Amino acid sequence: MSPFSLCARALLAFAALASLCLDAAAQAPLTPIERFFSPPALDRARLSPKGRYVAAIFSTPGQRDMLAVIDLQTNAVSRAASYKDADILDFAWVNEERLLFNVTDKSVGPARQDAAYGLYAVNRDGSGMRQLAERRGEAMGIESHIKSRTLPWHTFIMSQRGAEDSEYVYVESVTWDLKDKFKSVELLRLNTLTGQASSVQRPGNVTAWLLDNAGAPRVALTYEKDTSTVHYLDPATSIWRPIASYHRYKGGRDAIEPVGFGPDGTLYVSATGGKDTMALHTFDLRTGKISPEPVIETPGYDFDGVLVSRRGKLLGAQLTTDARANVWFDPEMTALQKKIDAQAPGTVNLVSVAASPDAPWVLVTSYSDTHPISYNVYNLRDGSLKRLMERRPGIDPKRMARQEPVRYKARDGREIPGLLTTPPGGGKNLPLVVLVHGGPYVRGNRWGWDPDNQFLASRGYAVLEPEFRGSTGFGHTHFAAGLKQWGRAMQDDLADGARWAIAQGIADPKRICIAGASYGGYAALMGLAKDPELFRCGVSWAGLTDLNLLYNGQWAFSDLSEDYKAYGMPDLIGDPVKEAELLKANSPITHAARITQPLLMAYGAADRRVPLLHGRSFRDAVSGHNKQLEWVVYQDEEHGWSQAATKIDFWGRVEKFLAKQLGGAAAP
Repeated sequence: MSPFSLCARALLAFAALASLCLDAAAQAPLTPIERFFSPPALDRARLSPKGRYVAAIFSTPGQRDMLAVIDLQTNAVSRAASYKDADILDFAWVNEERLLFNVTDKSVGPARQDAAYGLYAVNRDGSGMRQLAERRGEAMGIESHIKSRTLPWHTFIMSQRGAEDSEYVYVESVTWDLKDKFKSVELLRLNTLTGQASSVQRPGNVTAWLLDNAGAPRVALTYEKDTSTVHYLDPATSIWRPIASYHRYKGGRDAIEPVGFGPDGTLYVSATGGKDTMALHTFDLRTGKISPEPVIETPGYDFDGVLVSRRGKLLGAQLTTDARANVWFDPEMTALQKKIDAQAPGTVNLVSVAASPDAPWVLVTSYSDTHPISYNVYNLRDGSLKRLMERRPGIDPKRMARQEPVRYKARDGREIPGLLTTPPGGGKNLPLVVLVHGGPYVRGNRWGWDPDNQFLASRGYAVLEPEFRGSTGFGHTHFAAGLKQWGRAMQDDLADGARWAIAQGIADPKRICIAGASYGGYAALMGLAKDPELFRCGVSWAGLTDLNLLYNGQWAFSDLSEDYKAYGMPDLIGDPVKEAELLKANSPITHAARITQPLLMAYGAADRRVPLLHGRSFRDAVSGHNKQLEWVVYQDEEHGWSQAATKIDFWGRVEKFLAKQLGGAAAP
C-alpha cells in the first residue's frame, strides 16, 4: 500500500468546510462549562457479532449509567443491566445474545470507592444475569477462585474482541507481588453461563496478551528486568517460543510490537524496518524476520493502530496520524467508505464491522475538530445512514473552535509537531495557553474535538499543544532526543512553541500561560522558573515538583514499579545516584524562590503517582513570597480527575484564574 498521511488529507478535506462564526454567534452567551465536562450521553457503542444490535452505555442526569441495547431492525431500545447503587463501566459482546460487563460507582471519587469493578454476564434482554467476579474481598489465589466459580476482584474484560460465537470469553486477572506492585496478567477462559474458568499457560510474567483472528490466545508479551520478549504459541506444538526481544523502556529500532493476526495466521507487527518511524509489517514466524516492504507506512508518524477484520477476512486497519482514520485493503470497504463519507461530509467517519460477514449494518463513529463523536449505522442493503445518538448533544459544533496540526522549529532545529486550537472567529494577538501533555514519553493529543482545548478556546484563548521531544508517535529519533531532558531541551521546546506563536501573530507576547497535568504540571512550574519573561502565569495539576522523590524508597504507596525505577527511569529521567545533582537542578522545588508569577495548583489527595507531598512542599516553598498562589486539593481524587463535579469545579477555577491574568472571558 502506498504511503498514507492523514495530515494533508484532513487539512484539505476540512479547510473547504471551515467557516468563521458570525458576529451574533460570537456575542452569544458562553457555552456552559457543564456541557464540556459532564458525562457523555452515550458511550462505547458496539455492534453485536451478527450486526443486528448495538449496545452502549447510556447516561441520564440524576440516574446511574446503564447498559442498553438498540435493535437496529425494530429501533426498540431495551435495558440489559442497571443498578441503583452502581454504574456500568465497560462491556463486551460474548455472542449475539449475551454481554459481559463490569461496574463502578461514579457518584464518588476513587478514594471513596469501597468496591472493585466486579464482572457480570447478562443476556441482551436483561435475563440470565450471573456474577462472575467479586467486587470485594482479599486477593486470593487464582486457583482457589476457579474452584469456587467466582473469580477474584482483580479480573477484567479484555480490550480485544474474541470469537463471539459461544458462551466463552477470555478475561484477564492482574496479580501483584508482596509490595503491592504489578507482577503479571493471567489469562482465563471463562464460561459466562456457569462461571467455570481455566487458566492459560503463560511463558513468564506477562504484560499483555494477543488473540488470533479466531479468538484464541496466540501471543504473549513478557518482561524480565529491562527486557521485553514477544512469545508465540505455536498451534502445531502448543508450546510457547520467543520470537523477538527489545529494551522494555527505551524501545529502539529493534522493537517489534504485535498488532494482530490475519485469518490465515499471518502475524502483523509494528516495526521500524531499519527506518526511523514504525510501520505495519508482516512477521515471518518461521524465520523471525519482518517483511522487507511495509503493509502500511505513515511518513512522519509511527504506525499506531489496530486491524479491522471480520470472521475469515482481514479488511484493513484503523490508525492515527494527526487524527484517527480507516485504511482499507479490501476494495469493497474502500467503496463503502466513499459512500459513507458522501452522506456524512465534514467529519471523519470511522467504520466498525461485525464479526459475521452477513451482518446487515456497519457502525460509523463520526467526529471532527468542532463536532464531538456521534454514533451512526449504515445499512448495507439499502445504503442509508442513520444517526443513533450524539455523544455530547449539548455541544453546538457551529460554536466550537477550529484545530490545526502545526509544526515549528525548536532552537536546535528539531521540528516539533503540535496542535493549535483557535477561538471561533480566529483573530490575532490572542491570549495563549501552552497546554502540555503528561507522560511524558507518550503521544499527546490527536486532532478532533477535545473538552480541555475547546473549553479554553470558547473563553477566547488560543491553545498550543506541543509534541515536545520525548513524545512518542513521531519516530525513534524524536523520542530518544528527550532522554534525560526534563527541564532542559524538552522544556525549551515548549518555550520555543510559545515564541513561534508570537512570531506568527497568533499570540500576544504579554498574555501567555503555561498549563498541564502530571509531567505537564511539572513543565508548567519549570516554565515559570526558566522563562519568567515569557509565561505570565501557570496552571499545574497533579504536577511533579521534586524528581528525586520519584526514586525515594520510603514512598511505598507510590504505584511506580520497582523495575521501572531500576531499569526505566535512570535512562529516561536520570540516575538517582550518579545524576542526583542533575535531578535536583531540574526539579521545580529547587527554583521555587524564583517563581513570582500567578499560579494555580491542584492535587488529588489519594494520588499514588504524584503523592500530595509534591504539591505541599512546593506550596510551602512558594507561598511566603508569592501572594498570587491559588491552591486546591480534591480529597477523593487520584492522579487526574475522574469525577464530573471535580472537572467542573477545577475548570471553573481555571476559567476565573485565566480571565484575571490574561483577560479572556469568564461565565458570570
